Amino acid sequence: MAVRDDCRHYVKRSTAGGDAIEQCKLGANLLDPAFACPEGCLFHEPRKITDAGWKRQDPGSPAGR
Repeated sequence: MAVRDDCRHYVKRSTAGGDAIEQCKLGANLLDPAFACPEGCLFHEPRKITDAGWKRQDPGSPAGR
């Protein structure tokens, strides 16, 4: 099973080098294969709303003030 992006603990970030990092905020994901979520994860919580179409701003950026 891959990382479950429908979980509220799912985080996807980009590094300065352009790589994408997908992980669990709680660290409950398995290291092999490819940081997959464990089968029947006890920490899985469905997202209450989707963030599709939203653009997140850094609070310190001019647009975030």
